[in-house]
Amino acid sequence: MPNSWQWVRLGTIFEHNTGKALNSSNTEGVMLTYITTSNLYWDRFEFDSIKEMPFTDAEIEKCTVKKGDLLVCEGGDIGRSAIWCYDNEIRIQNHIHRLRSYISLSNRFYYYVLYLWKIQERIGGQGIGLQGLSSKALHKILVPLPTINEQQNIVDKLDYIFDCISDLDIQKDDFISLVDLVKSKILDLAIRGKLVPQDPNDEPASVLLERIRAEKEELIKSGKIKRDKKESVIFKGEDNSYYENLPSNWALTSLGMISKVITKGTTPRGGNVSYTSSGIGFLRAENILGYDKLNLDNLKYVDDKTHTGFLKRSILESNDILITIAGTLGRTAIVTESALPLNTNQAVALVRLVTTKFVNIKYLIYAINSSKIKKDLLHQEVAMAIPNLSLENIYDCKIPLPPIEEQNRISEVIDKIFVVLDIIEQSLN
Repeated sequence: MPNSWQWVRLGTIFEHNTGKALNSSNTEGVMLTYITTSNLYWDRFEFDSIKEMPFTDAEIEKCTVKKGDLLVCEGGDIGRSAIWCYDNEIRIQNHIHRLRSYISLSNRFYYYVLYLWKIQERIGGQGIGLQGLSSKALHKILVPLPTINEQQNIVDKLDYIFDCISDLDIQKDDFISLVDLVKSKILDLAIRGKLVPQDPNDEPASVLLERIRAEKEELIKSGKIKRDKKESVIFKGEDNSYYENLPSNWALTSLGMISKVITKGTTPRGGNVSYTSSGIGFLRAENILGYDKLNLDNLKYVDDKTHTGFLKRSILESNDILITIAGTLGRTAIVTESALPLNTNQAVALVRLVTTKFVNIKYLIYAINSSKIKKDLLHQEVAMAIPNLSLENIYDCKIPLPPIEEQNRISEVIDKIFVVLDIIEQSLN
């Protein structure tokens, strides 16, 4: 501590009083307004629930708060403080301490001291009983005593800092919206071939699609999957002008054309009654967080018999893409090997690719989450009392497909940018 400062007990520099207790025996005096700890917050007051009780002349003198008095909570959020900055006087209830300085002091400096002591648990921590901050304990609190000029200089600087923080807090939502906008712009550039440069040596996406078709045909011939009834070739520009200027080595496809399974989960027989305390993780829409993220903290569970029997259709595999089709529509996730075994309910669709050799899963997730593709997908929601996405919508979802090497480059660049943007967003929250 600076040589010009001293340590003092709070009770040596402040006169102290508590307010009046409201009980059936205290009925004498005139009815006057008073505040309780429910009105006193850090550096502010709330006046939604101002009450009245009788005060005698002696109680008025003891319990009245004047402009500049420092008020401290005895109970509740122990040590919570604010300065009465109003011209009108008011009374206090017995769980509030009133501090009025004996000498010329900056009460706001000592408000900041109490605020710091609270953060450091010098008040309301192990040194103070859980029952409250008694008058005796309050008097014994050690505080620094700088010169009055130093007190005011410190207050001015702290007020300025907190004003800046307040301004930043107001702008926080704008910053978060900006982060979302930047992500949207990055994804938009990615699906139009403008995020990373093209390499003429990359194998064209049209060749990748032929290989995917060949692998899909083998799966059909072996009876592992059924032939798509509506499979067709998509040409750039047949949908709308948005995709007309894709790079020459890209191709326009659909989720249905590059997938071997597009289905959805089912509610187990008996509904909630069929859930078990452990077993196979059973996903619901709230477990799908967006992009590639799954939340496994609040899983429901089903037994293995239900998983491999009634819910056989929706047994999940590693690299399955999940899309919410009820509730909040279009949220996505990727199933990882470490998360298995898993199954899912009817609010979640699963997309299983023919192969991941020619389609980068992360690129595909980023493409689905781009504003253009997400808008097209949600625009086709089924008009019901509760809107949802049909599996046909997902099957028809258009995907601009680059060469696999470029898919890898795009996903790597987006990963790096999004890490930084997520750090910024987390710091704002």
